[in-house]
Amino acid sequence: MHVSRRAFVTSSLAIASVGSALPLAGCGDDANSVDVKELMKPGAIPEKSLGKATAPVTVIEYSSLGCPHCAAFAADVFPHLKSAYIDTGKVYYIARDFPLDQVAAAAAMLARCAPGDKYFEMSDLFFSTQDRWHVAQNSVDALFALVKQAGFTRDSFETCLKDQTLLDGITAVRSRAADVFHVDATPTFFVNGKKLEKFHSVEEVDAALSALVGS
Repeated sequence: MHVSRRAFVTSSLAIASVGSALPLAGCGDDANSVDVKELMKPGAIPEKSLGKATAPVTVIEYSSLGCPHCAAFAADVFPHLKSAYIDTGKVYYIARDFPLDQVAAAAAMLARCAPGDKYFEMSDLFFSTQDRWHVAQNSVDALFALVKQAGFTRDSFETCLKDQTLLDGITAVRSRAADVFHVDATPTFFVNGKKLEKFHSVEEVDAALSALVGS
C-alpha cells in the first residue's frame, strides 16, 4: 500500500489522512499461530528490539502510539516484562509499529527519527502523553511541542515527517501484519509465533511465559 507524501504532509505540515488508507483496526486480539520463520523476517524498516536474539522466547508486539490500551501496557506491564524477562536474557522483545490513524503514524515516524536512536524512550514519551498530542486540535504543533524536548529542531521535525521512505516502511510493516499475520487490533502479541489473547497484565504475562522460560 502506497501513501503519497503530498497526502501526508502539506507545505504547512498539516498531517493528512494516512489513516484513511489503512485497514480498519481496533483494540483486542485473537489467538492463532503463524509461520514463525515468516514472522521473524525483518520488515521494510529496521527492527526495534530489546534483549538477546538468542533468548529462548521471542515476544513481538504490534502497537499504535495513539492506542490507550497500548499505553496502559507500556505503563503497567512492560516494566515487569523488561525486568523479569528481557533484562535477564529470557525474552527477546521486538516492537513493530501498527499505527491506527494518521497522527499515530506521524508519532511512529518521529520515534524512529529521534536523535541518538531513542526509539523506546520516545515511545514511552508518546504513550505517557497521549492526551496532549493524539487528540489535540492542532496535532502538528502538539507533536512539535513534545518532541523538541527530546532534541528535535523545527527543521529535523519537518524533515522527518516528509520522509517518504520512512512512511512507506511503516505502512509496509502495518500492511504485512494485517495481510499475512491477521493483525487487526492493538496491542497484538506473538509469543514464539503464537498470537495470544491473554498477555495484557503482569499475571497473564507470567502465566504465558513461565512454562517457556523455566525458573
